[in-house]
Amino acid sequence: MSRKFFVGGNWKMNGDKKSLGELIQTLNTAKLDANVEVVCGSPAIYLDFVRSKMDAKLGVAAQNCYKVAKGAFTGEISPAMIKDVGVNWVILGHSERRHVFGESDELIGQKTAHALENGLCVIACIGEKLDEREAGITEKVVFAQTKVIADNVKDWSKVVLAYEPVWAIGTGKTASPAQAQEVHDKLRAWVKTNVSEAVANSVRIIYGGSVTGSTCKELASQKDVDGFLVGGASLKAEFVEIINANV
Repeated sequence: MSRKFFVGGNWKMNGDKKSLGELIQTLNTAKLDANVEVVCGSPAIYLDFVRSKMDAKLGVAAQNCYKVAKGAFTGEISPAMIKDVGVNWVILGHSERRHVFGESDELIGQKTAHALENGLCVIACIGEKLDEREAGITEKVVFAQTKVIADNVKDWSKVVLAYEPVWAIGTGKTASPAQAQEVHDKLRAWVKTNVSEAVANSVRIIYGGSVTGSTCKELASQKDVDGFLVGGASLKAEFVEIINANV
C-alpha cells in the first residue's frame, strides 16, 4: 500500500506576521510535489492569520491543545477553537511539551482522544532522550509512548506518528538514515502486532530531528520513513527542498 508522503513544519515559538506572511507567500508560489501532504504548525496566536493566507492545498496545525472543549483553563486552547478558525490538525506530545512543560504520557493520550473525537487530525510525537538511547532502551520508551497514543485512537487515518529522537532535535545531530529506518521498522512491527496489519501498512511514520535540505533525500529513501516533521528549516525557503525530497 502506498502511503502519501507527509511533511509537517513545526514553527514552534517563532515568527511574526511579517516573516510568516513572507514564508506563506514562498510556499504558496513554490512548485511543490503534488504527491506530498504539507501541514504547517503555527503559533496559536497566528493560526487564524496563517489559515487565511495559506493556499487551501496546504494544511495548518496547532502546536498543542487541551483535553476538554472549554472551561476555566487559563492559557489553553481547545480542538473546538482550533476547528473554528478553519484549522484541521494539531501536534501533540512533542518532546518540548513532554520535557520542558512536563506533560505526561497519560495527558498526551487524553489530549489525543479529545482532539480526534472533535474532528482534528493528530501528529502524535514520540521519541527517546540521549541517555535512553545510550542505555539501550529506545524501543521500550517509544513503544510505551506509542501504546498510550494507540489506546486513544479509533480512526488511524486521522493520525500521523512522528518519531523524533530528542537528542537530534535542534542539536544539528540527525539520526542516520539507517538509525531512523531501524526505529520506524520496529514501530511499524509494533503497530502490526498491537493494532492491526492494515493499520501498520497504512499509518504514516515520519521522522523529525534536525531535518535539512542536505539530509532529507537520503532519509526519504528509507522504506519506512513516510515524511518529516521539520523544525528550524521549516521557517526557511529550504523547507521547499524538504517537501520535494522525492523529486
